[in-house]
This record gives sequence, C-alpha cells and structure tokens, in this order.
Amino acid sequence: MQPEDHIGDVIAKERFHQKIAADAAARAAGLTVDELAAFEDSGKATKAVNYDALGQLLGLNATKLKNVSGGWMPPDPDLGQWRELRRVTSTEAFSVNAYVAWDEVTREAAIFDTGWNADGIIKLIEEEDLNPTHLFLTHTHHDHIAGMQALREKFPKIRLHTDAKSTPVQHHNRRNDCVHIGSLRVTNRVTTGHAEDGVTYVVGNWPEDAPFVAIVGDAIFAGSMGKGNISAEDAKRCVREAIFTLPEDTLICPGHGPFTTVAEEKANNPFF
Repeated sequence: MQPEDHIGDVIAKERFHQKIAADAAARAAGLTVDELAAFEDSGKATKAVNYDALGQLLGLNATKLKNVSGGWMPPDPDLGQWRELRRVTSTEAFSVNAYVAWDEVTREAAIFDTGWNADGIIKLIEEEDLNPTHLFLTHTHHDHIAGMQALREKFPKIRLHTDAKSTPVQHHNRRNDCVHIGSLRVTNRVTTGHAEDGVTYVVGNWPEDAPFVAIVGDAIFAGSMGKGNISAEDAKRCVREAIFTLPEDTLICPGHGPFTTVAEEKANNPFF
C-alpha cells in the first residue's frame, strides 16, 4: 500500500499550516512558483530542491524531508503478532482504512471506523464468525463513517463510541474508559486538530504480549499527518503527547495509507 502523502503533499500541507506564500516557498526551494506548484501536485521535481532552506522556512525536518523525497516507506510489519486484527480498505474517490479487532476465544469484536461502506467489514465478520459489540469512531469526517448506518442496521445492538459532541451523551468517550473486547482492552486518547472530535484508540492485552495497536484516524500517516483543519499546532501537539508517548513498537493503524510504528514515525516523519 502506497503512503497517503508524497513529498509534495507534505510541503503543501505545511505551507497551509504556516500560511506561507508560494513565492516565498519557491525561493527557498530554488524553484519557480510554477515548478513548486507542479512539485506539490506530483511529488516530483524537475531539478534539485533545496530541502535545507525549505525545511527551515517551513519548520520541517530537512533530513526527514530528504528521506521521504527519496522514497522512504515504513517496512511491512509482521501482522502475525496480531492474528485477530484486520485492515479493511474501501475506495471511492480515494481509499480509506477501517479496522476490526477481536478476541480469539469469545469472537467478540470491535470495529474502528467504517470507511466508504460496510461491505468488507460485514464480509469479514461473517467469514470469521464474529460478534461485533462495539463501534469506535476516530472522527466523524464522512469518508470514515459513511458505512455506519449499514453497520448499525446489520448489528442493532452494537455500542457506539465517539468524541462527536452532536452524538447522545451515552455514546461519548470518557478519558478513563477501558472497554473490554473479550480479553482485549481499548482505551482512548485525544488527537484533535485535524478534526474537532479526533480520538485515537489504543488496543492492548493482545495474546503473547504483542505490542499495542494505535488506531489513529487521520492524526498521523506514514511520513505525514492529516491537515490541521482546526489547528495544526494542536494536531502536532496531540501526536506528540498521545501517540509518540506510546512504546516505540506500537503498531500505528492510520485512516489512510500503510501501517507504521511509533519508532518509524519518530525517525522519519518530517512534521516531528
């Protein structure tokens, strides 16, 4: 699976965050404004980019920018450590990841986001003979919840968890919640900034002491992050405080793009 963002997307997002004009960024990069626009659109430059000066202007790590521009990707994790975890990807205008985790003995399952539709999730549940009892939403942007109605119609007893203020109070996450999915334990951490109701779910107590799994929505991607629509400052602070404080072998499950880990993102994500 390809990363959600290429190097041009990273530059464009931080220009948006910092409100830096294209001509200033182009001068720092050693490009014309038209060349910068093409670079941000495609991720490919027709001549050398001055990442040191551009990174300094934007507040991005120049070494990590060079790594991403050179094609860095996180290595594929050994998913055998988490035998009861699946990524379900749906695609319309673009691809969105949802996740299902379950207890291997009781078959009780949790669903994290829905993607564009619930078809793949329902198929997995039927194939694995699962009992979905909880639906956790990382945020309520449409591409992440479009399949929610179908899921709730199919499984009317499923319990919803969200930070969305518009949702009835019985569905609101509480910061000290620890939800048991059989032997698995799900806690939550605030990751706002991209979305007002952004939240990361941390799944622990896996068989054989497998590392934590963090289902992060759009808080962070492999080598990038969700655009700070509400506040880029808050978005970055939440990643540092809620995700980067997890153990370095924690598996990060983003809403778009490939799996990664806390260690990989600390070492390679230009935003941090």
